[in-house]
Amino acid sequence: MSDTLLDIKDLSIEYHTEFEKVYAVNGLSLKLNYGETLGLVGETGAGKTTTALGIIRLLPDGIGIVTKGSIQLDGTDMVHESEEKVRKLRGKTVSMIFQDPMTSLNPIKTVGDQIQEVLRAHDRSMSKAELSRQVDEMMEMVGIPSYRKTEYPHEFSGGMKQRIVIAMALVCEPKLILADEPTTALDVTIQAQMLGLIRNLQKKLNTAMILITHDLGVVANTCEKVAVMYAGEIVENGFAEQIFCQEKLHPYTRGLFNAIPKLDVETSRLEAIEGMVPDPTQRIEGCRFANRCRFATPACSQEPPYVEVENGHFIKCHLFSGENRSGKTIPETVSGSLTREKSVVSEKEVS
Repeated sequence: MSDTLLDIKDLSIEYHTEFEKVYAVNGLSLKLNYGETLGLVGETGAGKTTTALGIIRLLPDGIGIVTKGSIQLDGTDMVHESEEKVRKLRGKTVSMIFQDPMTSLNPIKTVGDQIQEVLRAHDRSMSKAELSRQVDEMMEMVGIPSYRKTEYPHEFSGGMKQRIVIAMALVCEPKLILADEPTTALDVTIQAQMLGLIRNLQKKLNTAMILITHDLGVVANTCEKVAVMYAGEIVENGFAEQIFCQEKLHPYTRGLFNAIPKLDVETSRLEAIEGMVPDPTQRIEGCRFANRCRFATPACSQEPPYVEVENGHFIKCHLFSGENRSGKTIPETVSGSLTREKSVVSEKEVS
């Protein structure tokens, strides 16, 4: 049996409106094994949430369109499978934790009924007593007393609402969780509790997860693999230690790390990435980061290669086109500039 749970190949997603066409995801490829955690990072508008919605097939009907590529999830073709079959997979094989817990719950239903609704959708043979028992167990698992299942969402704090949303996502023990910035609306204390809860439940249920976030500190402490998105494509992909602790980085990834405050360096301003993200309504030839990259060369007008700079670590950049695992190096003129100082990021700094 293959270890691969999710296999995305050359995925492109567009949004078609009355006035324009948005190229949200462009030729994205990604693999995730059973039980693994992948951090999907990048600035707002990079296409992270669109990718997750494409996986679970919840793109806006008639507007969000998969124009190219394939998504294989646990042996199922999520692009071409019937809606009836995909509906059975949602909640059971793949679940999504949405960004805002305040708007993810129905205000006129008790939280217990909303968790029960997920169970009933996948097993109508369960008795009321069985449903009630599973709801009680799930609420206790996420740290909420089961007697509160008869209460409504407005009676819970933001952190408690997020726990309910996590309970709904995990109650059918899915093989994959898509967590779309699940801690954005929470303070740092509750954020740490939520991440600890998710990690513990993952270990208990052997669930894989794609964690969408802007927070590199969260990724460093939670994820085994990291994929960096920019303008609808993955520009860097590898194991967390390869990206956080190694010197070879895509210029965009390097810019993200340089924007992190350093505890041992006094500075009046953080180092920002100059320029603006390219217009997603325009097709771009060549490297999408070239207009903001200080290492750009004439070669960047052509599509950059996806280079494996070491085992399992891929970078999409012309600067690394002369490098591979056999030991060849990038041109001497840029190798020093691309080498990141070892003090830029450490697990201590981003914790």
